[in-house]
Amino acid sequence: MSADKGERVVAAFEAAKGLLVLFAGFGLLAFVDADTQRIAEELVRTLHLNPAKRLPRIFLDAAERVSDMRLWTIATFALGYSLLRLSEAYGLWFGKRWAEWLAVASGAFYVPFEVYALYERVTGLRVATLTANLAIVAYVAFMLWQRTHGRGPPGPGNPDPRGST
Repeated sequence: MSADKGERVVAAFEAAKGLLVLFAGFGLLAFVDADTQRIAEELVRTLHLNPAKRLPRIFLDAAERVSDMRLWTIATFALGYSLLRLSEAYGLWFGKRWAEWLAVASGAFYVPFEVYALYERVTGLRVATLTANLAIVAYVAFMLWQRTHGRGPPGPGNPDPRGST
């Protein structure tokens, strides 16, 4: 079965998310065994932020509580998330049914959290995130439904309805 253009767009989007989180996870590992408190203070100083203000203080307090084990844990979860997204992207790019199921399930998993975030506070980014996620889930679910009911593009498991192969 081959992927259509829409699934390839979704695949590229999922690959981009996977790579972004992968690079962020590697970035976190750069702080292992580093003096994160000193680095955070230097960053606040470089950005000319007042360390007594609320947001810089939250950042500095978080840096103070970060341990190597916590960084490794976050980096490990980032790696797992990235592998899931990159696997999904690979499968969608090549029109694999398992990837369509994975895309629908993993995308639908986030919807309740996104709705709750909107309930807490409506922002343009949250609305855009929920809208994009719902559009992706709906599109891939529709393509999956079409293929399951013999209405999708011809391919293995979905023969050409005109009888030619």
